[in-house]
Amino acid sequence: MDQLTTDLDQLRLASLAWGPVHDPTAPLAVLLHGFPDTAHTWRHLGAALAGAGYRVVAPFTRGYGPSGFPADGSYHVPALMSDALELHAALGGDERAVLVGHDWGAITANGIGAYDASPFRRVVSLAVPPFEAMNPRPGDIGRWARILPRQALLSWYTVYNQLPGLPERRFDDYVARLWSRWSPGYDAADDLAHLASSLPTSEHRSAVLGYYRAAVRPWQVPSRYRHLGRAAIGMPRVPFLFLHGADDGCLDPRWAAQVSGRLDGVRGSRVAVVADAGHFLQLERPAVVNALIVEFLAELDGTDGTEEAG
Repeated sequence: MDQLTTDLDQLRLASLAWGPVHDPTAPLAVLLHGFPDTAHTWRHLGAALAGAGYRVVAPFTRGYGPSGFPADGSYHVPALMSDALELHAALGGDERAVLVGHDWGAITANGIGAYDASPFRRVVSLAVPPFEAMNPRPGDIGRWARILPRQALLSWYTVYNQLPGLPERRFDDYVARLWSRWSPGYDAADDLAHLASSLPTSEHRSAVLGYYRAAVRPWQVPSRYRHLGRAAIGMPRVPFLFLHGADDGCLDPRWAAQVSGRLDGVRGSRVAVVADAGHFLQLERPAVVNALIVEFLAELDGTDGTEEAG
């Protein structure tokens, strides 16, 4: 594993990297982490993709040290999308590049997959579906209505994160609680240590909570990112793999079927529910998740549908 830094328009991104990082002939894979997590969440997949021939870069996203704080102060999804697109360009990525995201990284990847000028040929999303797939359609209102009550209870933290100051003051206990609820039975000690190192100050903690606070203030998106706003809530236009842990305590795993029903028009896309895994499925079942992703990225064609992965 290597480390590198990349200067973007609004901030300096620090990244973990695997494989032939400085070889432009190798295809680029960008891996985006979520909350409350760091680039270290990709320690298993990064090595697997490097073994498959990719140069793999996993940035610490806006506000997560050792990356910097954005000059414009924006933590909106279109800003996160812009960072990933800029990173692709700065690293000399081409049309072979692929994008993988988990949690907030999945939200970002979903949006880029829906962006008609995206340079990434395939997108993999873990744990958080495209927003459009979570909206009801006439044919699935009943199924959607059965998911919604439980999801409302699971999403309590999104309201808590809006409180001024309290989440920052109780941050360590709070995020440990999220890990234990979202991935029951998983020992998150190493990941929480990485998180503590990444967020050493109250300013850092406010920054990463700012992702949630920005989400309810879409009118504050800086003008430089507004062209990405529509894609941020759309469905992917490129071959798309969605993976969800069967025991996820953050997002109800029944959303996976909702995603499957919306991918009919995207050739080569698929959905898989990973057994015995919660929200951080790439850490809980790395062999299964790595195999699904490597296989998907290697295929020229695929099939639609929801499947169970053991």
